[in-house]
Amino acid sequence: MELRRKRAYDTASADDGYRVLVDRLWPRGVSKDRAKIDLWAKDTAPSAELRREWHAASPDQWDLYADRYREQLAHESAEALRVLADELGRHPVATLVYAAHDAERNHAIVLEEALRPLLR
Repeated sequence: MELRRKRAYDTASADDGYRVLVDRLWPRGVSKDRAKIDLWAKDTAPSAELRREWHAASPDQWDLYADRYREQLAHESAEALRVLADELGRHPVATLVYAAHDAERNHAIVLEEALRPLLR
């Protein structure tokens, strides 16, 4: 299966396959019709506390944030991660949709890394 990432503000495409919103909050200004989301995986998103900390942190703290999110995925969100991996495994192409502005440093990257070993 092919796993991709895409911002919620980018135009949805048929090439995206199964579209999964991986944010805890719905992206501002994006209608449900425009988003074309097949699944909203809130339980795999960073906790509200972790999200607030990241928004208050400087970009040079990315590694610390990513490590804390990996820890969350391994413990508090482990079951949700397995459920998501099972669902994604049913589709030839899936896209993790996220709202973060930074395409290089965002939770969807960490989530993708955590999902890859679980996918068939």
